[in-house]
This record gives sequence, C-alpha cells and structure tokens, in this order.
Amino acid sequence: MKPRYERPVIVRHVPGATSKFGVLSATRPMKAFEGLPIADLVGRYGSPLFLFSEKVLRERIRELRDQLARRFADFTLAWSYKTNYLDGICRVFHQEGAWAEVVSGMEMRKALRLGVPGRQILFNGPYKTEADLEQAFRSGVRVHIDHLDELALAERVADRLGIVPEVGIRVSISELPVPSWDRFGFNLESGRALEAVRRILRGGRLDLRALHCHIGTFIQDPDAYRLAAKAIGLFSVVLDQELGVRVDTIDLGGGFASHNTLHAQYLPGDEVTPSVGQYVERIAAGFEEAFDGAEPPRLVLETGRALVDDAAVLVSTVVGNKRMRDGRRAVIIDAGVNILPTAWWYRHDVQPAQDVYGTPEPTVFFGPLCMNIDVVRERIMFPPLRAGDRVVIGHVGAYNVTQWMQFITTRPNVVMVSPRGEHGLLRRAEDLETLLAQEEMPAWLAS
Repeated sequence: MKPRYERPVIVRHVPGATSKFGVLSATRPMKAFEGLPIADLVGRYGSPLFLFSEKVLRERIRELRDQLARRFADFTLAWSYKTNYLDGICRVFHQEGAWAEVVSGMEMRKALRLGVPGRQILFNGPYKTEADLEQAFRSGVRVHIDHLDELALAERVADRLGIVPEVGIRVSISELPVPSWDRFGFNLESGRALEAVRRILRGGRLDLRALHCHIGTFIQDPDAYRLAAKAIGLFSVVLDQELGVRVDTIDLGGGFASHNTLHAQYLPGDEVTPSVGQYVERIAAGFEEAFDGAEPPRLVLETGRALVDDAAVLVSTVVGNKRMRDGRRAVIIDAGVNILPTAWWYRHDVQPAQDVYGTPEPTVFFGPLCMNIDVVRERIMFPPLRAGDRVVIGHVGAYNVTQWMQFITTRPNVVMVSPRGEHGLLRRAEDLETLLAQEEMPAWLAS
C-alpha cells in the first residue's frame, strides 16, 4: 500500500546563528558521570537512574564553609533534611561538620538514628506533636516555636518533664524584596514576635536562646539577606536592652538559589545565580549594620538546595517519538514528573548521553505517565533521538527524592559515585513487592 503522507517540517538552520543569549552552542553529549560511562551505570542499575556525585556535595559545602569563615568567627551550617534526606546524602554533610535541620518528627528521628547528637539538631516546621516535643526536649534538640498553640504545648511538655529546655522562635519579616513567608512564625513588623518573647518570659518554662528566620526559597537577590540579617539583628538588640533576653544564635534559614532555571526566568540559571560568597557578604553587611561593631550572636545557615541540586543528574531512556500538531518533535522517555516533580518549577538542562546527528529542532520531552501534565521539558532545541537512546537531565539533587511519588510507575535506583570511582546504592528501586508490603486485604474481601 502507498505509505501515508506526512508533511515535511522546515526548520531554519543557520551556522553561527545567535539568540538573545549569544552564539548558539552545539549539543554536547554527556557520556560519563564523574569519569564512569553512563552506559555502564545504566547497565548495572537500570533506567531511569538518579546519580549523585559525592565530590560535588563536598565541594559545595566546603565552599560555603570557607566563605563564612572569612566573615564570621562563630557560625554553624545545618543540613536541610527536607531537601534530600537519604541517609547517604545526610552522612556526607554530617561528615563535613553540618548539623541537622528538620521540619518533622520523622526527620528528627531519622537524624537521631544516623547518630546526630540532639544538641546538633534544629527542629523547625509548623507542626510538632506532643510526642515529637517530648523526644526533642529529652534529646536536647533545639525546637524553634512556630505559633502560640505550639508554645503552650511546649510549656506543658516541659513542665511535665520537669525541665526548662532551650528553644528559639521563628520570626517572619514582611518588608523584604521577596514574597512574604509570614505563614511561618511570628511577624516582626506587626509586633507579634515581641509579644511571643514576652509570653515565653511570663511562662517561665522555656529558655529562649535563638531567633530563626527563613525568608523564602530560591532567593536570587542576595540583598534580601542583608535586610533580613539587619532586621533580626536589631530585634535581638531590642530584646537584650528592653527585656534582658540575650539570644546566642541567629538562624537565617536557607533559600539560596541553585543553578537551575525557573520557568519564569529570562536568562539561564547558570548566568544569573549569585555565588554563595555574594550571599555571605550581604549577610555580613546586615550584621555590621545591626550590631555596629559589637560581637553578634552565632550565625546558623540551613542551606539545602544550593548544596545538593547541582550534584545529581537523572538518566532516562527514549522509548518513542511523535510529531505534535504545532510541529514540535515529541520525545517520550521513561522518567516522568512523578520522580522529577521539579520539572514543574524548572527548565531542566537536557543533554544526550551518546553522539547525536541531525538538525536540532523544537522538541518537547514527555514522561511515561498516562497524564497530560507529565511534561519534563516543554521546549528545547534538540537533535533527533531514537528509541533506546539516553538523555541526562541536570540539576536534580534537591527535593526530587523527597517529594517524588509512587504513581503509575515505581521509583528507580538512586546511586552515589565517589571521587575514587566507586559506586553504590543510596536507595533501592521499588518493585511490586515493595508496594504490596504496605497493603492489607480486609477479611470480607479475601475470600
């Protein structure tokens, strides 16, 4: 039979063309990860596959630690568990001297199980059960109080245990050049934070030692940290002078941007993301304005995304191609938004894992899910791919392995590669037995 006619697609292709970002670069394949052939790693662990670089993890935290040491005599780094709480990832950061920052009882118990001393765990978040608070106080975990009901519950638990635990309060700041996160903690400008301190003093059951402020996520304006550091610093001075409360710690949370590109960004993340040194310099400037030469309290940062995002890639295999009505080539891969939820936030880098040939054209990458929202990359110039080819999706270390879902497909292996070329599992792939192990069959349905 005569083959079905398919209209040709015309793609303008001019060697040396430029875009708004400058000269267009050729697609460069990424055939190896930390010196190991990606084909060999996929042959060993399957596809899709998360790969983490131990080398990059250590380089990132050491860079931040060195920048802080230049400007601060007393500081602590705490690893944000919610960003990636796989034991192997946390262990690397704890080996580098980081404390644990947790936002749930589950994360607190995970940190304690890993051997983190209670006094090196900071407990944030808007929900802490009575059992969580009891375990935290018994273990010496420093709890940051989020709201008045939590304050009252903490007092009851402390009274029952017969102890006066050290705590902090979470403070929100509205007057910053970033969206306000005033749903967390006590607002500074409205006077709620000051009233919370007075309430703690009246109760006499808690020992206020810390002020905590997390101004948001993926903050690309370092000066927002100068303003936050100044505001919290001045607040600590007021507490000292007016109430006799001398805090020993100012915790400015996290929120530093990684090198990913948000969907709304005009320029690529690699071009506009501030360095960690820029963030540190602005924090130091804020402290200098607030304390006017006096010795500030210890600084704590709970950095997550900026330390881990760049350390991981997701390898995926092409399962098919099709042509969209608007002319774009569509590529279907075996990794979807159920294991890569950050695809809803970022225009992730995508590179081929083998040599590719042909003219690049507008391409959309779809995942394997039977859901219209399963779009890994909406539009990118890409050469033709064949079924069985592989692609490498970059900057995927933050949040994906804590926010991913078992939906339609099971979750894949997660592997770490050491600087010496060793590789091993951080988390085993799921299978049907993994899912069935959590299920129960009611007796009346079993027969």
